[in-house]
Amino acid sequence: MADDNKTPWDTISKIKALRKKELSADALAKGIFDGNKAMLAKAITLLESTRTAHFEKANAVIEKCLSRPTDSIRVGITGVPGVGKSSFIETLGKTLTDQGNKVAVLAVDPTSSLSKGSILGDKTRMETLAKDPNAFIRPSPSGTSLGGVAQKTRESIMLCEAAGYNVILVETVGVGQSEIAVHSMVDFFLLLKLSGAGDELQGIKRGIMEMADAIAINKADGNNLEHAKLAVTEFSRALHLYPPKANGWIPKVMQCSALEKTGIAEIWEMVQQFVEHNKENGFFEKNRQQQNKNWFLQTVDEYIKQFFHQKETFKTEQAKLLREIEGNKISPFYAAKILLDKITKEL
Repeated sequence: MADDNKTPWDTISKIKALRKKELSADALAKGIFDGNKAMLAKAITLLESTRTAHFEKANAVIEKCLSRPTDSIRVGITGVPGVGKSSFIETLGKTLTDQGNKVAVLAVDPTSSLSKGSILGDKTRMETLAKDPNAFIRPSPSGTSLGGVAQKTRESIMLCEAAGYNVILVETVGVGQSEIAVHSMVDFFLLLKLSGAGDELQGIKRGIMEMADAIAINKADGNNLEHAKLAVTEFSRALHLYPPKANGWIPKVMQCSALEKTGIAEIWEMVQQFVEHNKENGFFEKNRQQQNKNWFLQTVDEYIKQFFHQKETFKTEQAKLLREIEGNKISPFYAAKILLDKITKEL
């Protein structure tokens, strides 16, 4: 018989207790397979944790999710701050969900080097998409990662795919020579650009241009429409300066407006053409295999870093050498060599 004397505080307490309840890897995996967004969010939070116990459980969840067959398309989206990445992703995401797709957005916010905090405001910027039942938006801090993506983005992609999301959109912090790590974990790499933002060849460096599978000139609306058309021509010419891609794909330059929702459907059609092209010539599967190799190498680096930093000898010797560096008694380079030599002798 139901308790009619329950108060709202009782309900709130029950919800809090459920939130605090530790879930097993099996329970989390089942929730993910059932498409439960709350379970998916909990699993990603577990991934991002630095606690050893969480690390073991997160690995168990990933192993279970890897067994799930998927047919997803991973799209990386990058561009300078202010280019309209969030608006573009929201418009693209709504276009895709309206077509019957399930879309996961992994948005990365920069982490402050001073406070170590992140705003994580992408759900606020993508308010309409956030309410869509067929969309999942997960903002994550970039942390110490210099690649414009969070350290656990690869694992988050796997979990989203296991939850049934067939389109994964990865938004990077910004764009630059170092922020190209997203290219190693997606099928299609889209570079967003603004018209009239300065010299077109100098504005975006060679490395990022070579990796782009397409360039989209955003904010092609109003008085900026003619400038956008000119930018399409200029970037198309610039792309001819780069060597052809190994997969035979010729990068395209298109214009769009997230505000007026123009050109978005055409860009998605181009992405589908790219995927079909790569599947036919075998590059799609080859790229996925390379992604797994990169994931392995990155994970090895993380394991080594964690192993050293958890050793008491490492912490003690590091503190001692830092004091000597502060006093200009030893160079940082030589101090690093001494530290590693000391730790490796104990192995």
